[in-house]
Amino acid sequence: MADSASSSETVTVSILDKEYRVACAEDERAELQASARLLHERMSRIRASGSVIGLERIAVMAALNIAHELIQAKAELTRVPLEQEMLDRLKDKVQSALGKIDTHEKS
Repeated sequence: MADSASSSETVTVSILDKEYRVACAEDERAELQASARLLHERMSRIRASGSVIGLERIAVMAALNIAHELIQAKAELTRVPLEQEMLDRLKDKVQSALGKIDTHEKS
């Protein structure tokens, strides 16, 4: 997390009753803490479900779930510009058709 352009500090985060010290740029501290909270919440839910045993397995399952959500979010972001382009083309066609109707009525 440390960036050579920013001054770095060590931040302690707690995940499933364990503390981890992580080097982090000062301007990324809030994001690191939010990431740790998210991971803690996900891992706590998995552990509470009782379906996965062992800290390492719980961490892997949480990481897989978060990675899956990230991939879905990225896919959604790539669809948005395509959908916007299609809407823009449809709008142009409608305006063109309306313009032809308007021109035809004036004749």
